[in-house]
Amino acid sequence: MFEFIEKYQLDIMLSLCVISVTMGALLLVTRYISKRRKWILIFMEMTAALLLGFDRAAYVYKGDTSQMGYVMVRLSNFMVFFLTSAVVLIFDLYLMDLLLNEGKLKKVPKRLMIVAVGASVGMVMVVISHFTGLYYYFDEENVYHRGRGFLLCYIVPVVFPLIQYTVIRHYRRSFSRLIYISLVLYILLPIATGIIQIFTYGLSIVNMSMVLVSVSLYIFTYIDVNTEAEQAHETEVDVLQRDRRSMKRLFEQTVNAFVSGIEKRDILTEGHVLKVAETARKIAELAGKDEEMCDKVYYAAMLHDVGMLSISDRPDENEMRKKPVYSAELLSGITEVPYLSESARSVCENYDGSGYPDGLAGEDIPEISRIIAVADAFEIMMNEKSSLQVVREKFIQKSGTQFDPEFADIMISIIDKASAEKKDDISKTETELKCSKYKSKVSVGIPVTEEITRICFKCENSGKGFSAPSIVLFDSYDRHFHDEVKTIGAYHYLEFGEVWFDGHYVCTKARNMVVTVTENDSRTKDYEITAGRFEDHISLRMTSPEKIVEMIVALPDSSQSSYIGLTGENCRLSNIKADKTGDIISKDDIRPIVSRQSYIDRLESDLPNVQIDHTRSASTEGIAVRDELLLDFHTMSLPAAELVWHCPYIVIFASDDKKVFGENYREFALIKLNGEGSGSEYAQNEFRMKKTEDFPGWDEWKRCNKEGMECSVRIVRKGRKVTLTADNLGIVVENVTVLGEGEKEVYAAITGDMTAITDIRIR
Repeated sequence: MFEFIEKYQLDIMLSLCVISVTMGALLLVTRYISKRRKWILIFMEMTAALLLGFDRAAYVYKGDTSQMGYVMVRLSNFMVFFLTSAVVLIFDLYLMDLLLNEGKLKKVPKRLMIVAVGASVGMVMVVISHFTGLYYYFDEENVYHRGRGFLLCYIVPVVFPLIQYTVIRHYRRSFSRLIYISLVLYILLPIATGIIQIFTYGLSIVNMSMVLVSVSLYIFTYIDVNTEAEQAHETEVDVLQRDRRSMKRLFEQTVNAFVSGIEKRDILTEGHVLKVAETARKIAELAGKDEEMCDKVYYAAMLHDVGMLSISDRPDENEMRKKPVYSAELLSGITEVPYLSESARSVCENYDGSGYPDGLAGEDIPEISRIIAVADAFEIMMNEKSSLQVVREKFIQKSGTQFDPEFADIMISIIDKASAEKKDDISKTETELKCSKYKSKVSVGIPVTEEITRICFKCENSGKGFSAPSIVLFDSYDRHFHDEVKTIGAYHYLEFGEVWFDGHYVCTKARNMVVTVTENDSRTKDYEITAGRFEDHISLRMTSPEKIVEMIVALPDSSQSSYIGLTGENCRLSNIKADKTGDIISKDDIRPIVSRQSYIDRLESDLPNVQIDHTRSASTEGIAVRDELLLDFHTMSLPAAELVWHCPYIVIFASDDKKVFGENYREFALIKLNGEGSGSEYAQNEFRMKKTEDFPGWDEWKRCNKEGMECSVRIVRKGRKVTLTADNLGIVVENVTVLGEGEKEVYAAITGDMTAITDIRIR
């Protein structure tokens, strides 16, 4: 290593000089360092560069007997010894600055003052040595030699830094980790190289090391300053975030005060505004909006009805139409958030331009207003006790007219998720019912499905006349018993019959009921019901302390859902438990008491007719899609069908056995002929729907479905792309499916919901 340094010493010196000068120049433009410290570091870098520069000149002119050589050899050696002490002094000043600022010391430690005086004396001694030859002398060949007092010159670069090191160790907690490391390096590296240089005459490793540590001191200082700046920035960000949260809380409190004022006047149902805001935020989130936009939607929804404060207690229709204008005027004073006023004014605009007050249409309506309009309509319909199915249908019908199709579709997906969570869920069953008059209390409907359900409870007589538990068999969109005309229609409530535990029953809308009653010899004190169904037949077994009632119920058809509602008269039902047994009822488990209601007794064409009683409960066999496929068929909604999606669906899929939900099933697309489409994880889909001039309106569209109509679907495959088009009563749908790599055989099948598909022709 020493041989390498000796060989390339002059080049190394030159390179280090350039680096040191560059660092000094960079310090001139460096920010975030105090002015005093910046200049100390600049002097340190320049002194180190001069030190090594003169040291290099001493080697260059060594032995040069010319007049220039004579001068340069003496000047350069003098400057090397002089600047060595100067570097120690400048570093001492750097330490003083650190301790007075970062260390918060009130005065400079005495040891550093001793070093400063000693370094100054060292520089004076260099001057004396120059004239006395104490440290060095030159021979007649102009060659440098060590003097008799040469070792004295090492007191400043070796002993004084050790004193500085004791100060650094003493006050090490005053420095950051990076600064402490740089200070230790600055002290120890020159000392180590100084000791080595005593035994390596001819090498200037001390001076080179001093330049290196000077450069490292700048680098570590710069990194430390950046770290402090980052920490300061993080602190500033934290403060700003706290301020923002504080302002947000203040804003929320102000908004809640407005809302409270509205609701206290009984203008709106309590909690309505908050529900609208939460639903609006959910729509925005599902639409992929960022957090800031979702917050805007939320607050705008909270305040969109504030104009109600300007409405009289008994407003007429004309006055109510001024509500968005009043809201905008009240909110216009909040100039920092102009979107509040803008969105409130346009929340009653319709997507097709038929709204008010400005008749805006499409994307001319502020996006926030379009989102709030959907959320507000949903909550209003739910307040009116509309079922989720009915609400869903209204959003389908009004998508593109009253509502933005994008946000209406998102609302439909929210409804679908909520419906799926409620369907066949028996966890919400009450654990206790207190019944006075007959059917004064009826439990939430417990689903009767192919999987057998067991219901257990205890019953206590209230001591007020006749007392007995019973059940109600019914169908309803919301799984609840209804006895008012309005809610019966709204939830499509249909009661099949009532059954008591002694075998008495009332048959209402069921096609037939057959009951068998036997004595219960076990004398159990509890009541138990087991129930299951196959197609349109229900099997019931009701056990009480006295009787065992076994019953078969024939429903109007297989499309009806069925629920058991627990009720009674002058009794208390407690410890109610309902669970699924895991056993599946089959055709052989129920003796049919009426023939199955069929709506497909018609001539068949290329495929067997299919009756679909529930959502996708049946489908045709898969039809291979290769080049072009035309499907023509007759469809008729079942008598119980009431909703627009009670119609045919087309499913594009693949499976090993060519069956829907078959082995290794992969569904690529599902297209409903009422204009709904859904994609899949297995393929990319682009769905479009429009209504032409031939569209007769949804009521007529449903009526035609009930009477029966012809449908035609065209499916074309080109490589990985499958395009489906259909035009039925003015509902035009087009879906482009892009299949994944490796998909070979693709099939199409007809399915649906509460519809009969007949006369299927393949071309």
